[in-house]
Amino acid sequence: MSLSTSRRLALLTSASLALLAGCGSSSDSADAKSAPARVAVVASTNVWGDIARRVGGDRVDVTSVIGDPDQDPHSYEADPQNQLALSKAKVVVENGGGYDDFVDRMLKSGHNDSAEVINAVEVSGRTAPKGGELNEHVWYDFPTVAKVADRISAALAEADPGDAPAFGKNAAAFKAKLTPLEAKEARIKKAHGGEGVAITEPVPLYMTEASGLVNRTPAQFSEAIEEGDDVSPRVLQESLAVFGGKKVKVLVYNEQTSSPQTEKAEAAARAAGVPVVPVTETLPKGKDYLGWMTGNVDALASALAK
Repeated sequence: MSLSTSRRLALLTSASLALLAGCGSSSDSADAKSAPARVAVVASTNVWGDIARRVGGDRVDVTSVIGDPDQDPHSYEADPQNQLALSKAKVVVENGGGYDDFVDRMLKSGHNDSAEVINAVEVSGRTAPKGGELNEHVWYDFPTVAKVADRISAALAEADPGDAPAFGKNAAAFKAKLTPLEAKEARIKKAHGGEGVAITEPVPLYMTEASGLVNRTPAQFSEAIEEGDDVSPRVLQESLAVFGGKKVKVLVYNEQTSSPQTEKAEAAARAAGVPVVPVTETLPKGKDYLGWMTGNVDALASALAK
């Protein structure tokens, strides 16, 4: 083979490879254009993250800032990974009500002014009772959760209009599964309405109130525990006294904010034969929102029936 022939073959081979590479690039580009990127969603906790995932399906990438069931959400400190996720988010779901103010601070420091921010407390329409404090734990309030699911659907539809019908369908399916939970609460209310309940902090109050139960715990106790503060000996004794004389039928105990004083309340309840129902603020490992809440409501019903 002559040198000129070899050179011509080499040039033809190079041209063919370039053409194939060009065809591959065109195909890849077409595929990329036909499959829009998933919507980046950041939720303050894995509770709202799971709900966003139910609504968004496989068209969303969800990052939950707080997902460790052993972590107290009240003491969260920002980290670079979550800061980066928030800076790129198209939709942000925060709880609001002072529960997760770190989200707003991180959005500001990440210069993300374009994200659609859904504040669950604002969506709920809940306000503080006269002379009291707002209970920000609105994910225990099923009507609020339904409203937030609709808001997530609308925000995702704005970010990805082509998948809007799927988001709406997913939200409707999710809300339909909340209805049996509200029916369970209604049955508890019919059987046990007006009976007393004790709490270690306000986390489960929307669930217990919807079930017709009356909170007998002094507000000074549950509010102090929520803030990580100790209560005075007088308030502690008043709180322990509710377990005597059949004033309460059940103690609902937040496992994520236990302290020596809440442990005393648990011990007093057990000593008086009062059932203890443990709850958490974030999703336990291996649970989704609907399964978790079904377990919570069923546990409350079982304890009251004892």
